[in-house]
Amino acid sequence: MGTVRLTWLGHASIRVEGGGKIFYFDPWIRDNPTCSLKFEEITRADVVCVTHGHDDHIGDSLEIVKKTGAVLICSPEIGFYAHRKGVEYDKGSYPINVGGGWRSDGFTITMVNALHTSEILGDEFKKDWTVVPGSGSVGYVLAFDGGPSIYYAGDTGVFGDMAIIRDLYSPEVAVMPVGGKYNMGYREAAYATSLVHPKLFLPIHFDTFPNQRLDFNRLLEEVRMRSPHVTVGRWKPGESVEYA
Repeated sequence: MGTVRLTWLGHASIRVEGGGKIFYFDPWIRDNPTCSLKFEEITRADVVCVTHGHDDHIGDSLEIVKKTGAVLICSPEIGFYAHRKGVEYDKGSYPINVGGGWRSDGFTITMVNALHTSEILGDEFKKDWTVVPGSGSVGYVLAFDGGPSIYYAGDTGVFGDMAIIRDLYSPEVAVMPVGGKYNMGYREAAYATSLVHPKLFLPIHFDTFPNQRLDFNRLLEEVRMRSPHVTVGRWKPGESVEYA
């Protein structure tokens, strides 16, 4: 099917281009201090996946869906919230739950577990810190027909059932957080690579704020000790990695 391009938009936001489609995962654009992409520059999206309701992950997802006509993939609870915000449930969105998926032209998206607390921090939170009940956190596996599978972990700690993700979906690329304050740190991320067994590990969710800095050499050392076969990608916000 050719090459898949992954672009880190900063923090935990990525864009995946492959099979003639454009996918956004947790697109936090407008208030993201590390994102150089302007919201106005987003003119096309086919699928937007949201892992949970924290404001740095639900981000600009609903606005992108409404602007581009993309399909919103999310939990039912975030789907209900999106419905109140103008994304019609089961029409503008395709809510699924852990173990469920969506099959479309040339790809499949499956929702998988994550280990992370979450409620919905949306417009209400921006106004007066109102927290809307959410549905926990999830991850996704995007599998292209005749191409690679990509595991996007969202926010998570390490958990043993990552081995199930490996056994069922065999992701070749794993995009996982390494911030160490609100999700996995060095040791946890290295252990996660030993469970998932990707060929390429792309770290995210670091260097956005002073309390989540990454020592890349330390991460590399930890991963090499547990998973010497795994390549750790070093990228900056705005940069892309191609995988075939």
